[in-house]
Amino acid sequence: MLINVTGSATEGQDGINFVNILKTCLACGVLVIDDQQKISTITPYAKQLLRLKASQALHGSIDRLPLPLQSIIRETFSTGKPIVGRQLVLHTEERGGVILQANTAITESKDGKASGVVVTLNDVSSARKWESNMRRLDRLHSINTLSASMAHEVKNAFVAVRTFVDLLLEKNQKADLADIVRQEMNRINSLVSQMLKFSGPTQPAFSNVQLHLVLDKSLKLIQHLLHEKKIKITRSFTASPDSFKGDADQLEQAFINLFFNALDAMRPNGHLTVITETVPADTKIDGLPQGENKSLLRVIIRDNGIGIPSENMDRLFEPFFTTKPEGTGLGLAITQRIVQEHRGVITVQSEVEKGTTFSLILPVCGGNA
Repeated sequence: MLINVTGSATEGQDGINFVNILKTCLACGVLVIDDQQKISTITPYAKQLLRLKASQALHGSIDRLPLPLQSIIRETFSTGKPIVGRQLVLHTEERGGVILQANTAITESKDGKASGVVVTLNDVSSARKWESNMRRLDRLHSINTLSASMAHEVKNAFVAVRTFVDLLLEKNQKADLADIVRQEMNRINSLVSQMLKFSGPTQPAFSNVQLHLVLDKSLKLIQHLLHEKKIKITRSFTASPDSFKGDADQLEQAFINLFFNALDAMRPNGHLTVITETVPADTKIDGLPQGENKSLLRVIIRDNGIGIPSENMDRLFEPFFTTKPEGTGLGLAITQRIVQEHRGVITVQSEVEKGTTFSLILPVCGGNA
């Protein structure tokens, strides 16, 4: 069925029009501008994004649209070329600055002549807020890890201190501060125990996991970032079977950490490759015990980014080591811990200005770590 921009169906089902299709099928805002530079079609979501009332929009001049949007529409009419991925910042009283991603395309009439411009709008502000929240959670996790580590060390040192103080109190039962010291010692011990309880790392909950589903979900969560940087992604999921015992949530966290690293390392129009494959049981893998006759799954995450200098390779999985201005230095450390809790290993190869490859080996017959 061919559909023209005037809203009628030229073939097939009667009564279906362009506006109804846009209303029901598209999750982005769409405007159609005719050759007189007037708005011939606008979806409800587009009106919502642009904060336009019905009386201000349909059949009105593009002069009623925000200036940045007017600019790209006129540019498309002037050059006759589509615009892809242009970002517009609109200021609203309710939400402050809103970032929209705009794409334009030239429409043609039956005789092949240009008859207008179609504009699609996507709100990427929410995606950016989600990314900011993810990074904030990463920073909070670093505080959590640090507090757990400190609580553990304090508790170990406190054993000797408490033993010594108890001995002193036994010899000085009538000392005025004896009872107070005992109470305070018990209180300190209780506080440290609570810190360990609430800030310690979450233990994995193993169940049947399908590796490809976890990878698909992780990639979906960063899809907006791939789109923003125009990153091409190649998937080659050949591992079969791809099910094993693991913690899906923790594995998802590990993969997202690696994807974030790859995105940070790549320039626009980069290339991300994600591969899964089955490794024969008799393959010798450094770091894995031999002779258990377990088949293995390998996940390869490769980018063509700036690479990692050789002097940083040895410290890559070290907690709090980072070369990023806003990094926490815990992403790779957490990822390595998750992989190790799944009885696997993670390795990395990198070459400056050529890219980095992370390889994760996971035993198919997992179980409690």
